[in-house]
Amino acid sequence: MIILGIILLVIGFIAKIAILWSIGIILVVVGLILMVLGSMGRAVGGRRHYY
Repeated sequence: MIILGIILLVIGFIAKIAILWSIGIILVVVGLILMVLGSMGRAVGGRRHYY
């Protein structure tokens, strides 16, 4: 999810498409939150790891 967010950020920045930039930021933030919760040993949505 983090990698997809970064890819969308880059494409949105290069192509000057604001919606891709916004979706990329949201995906990166959600991916980081899930990664932190998973690394703390807390299961999120029935899964311990999201990678």
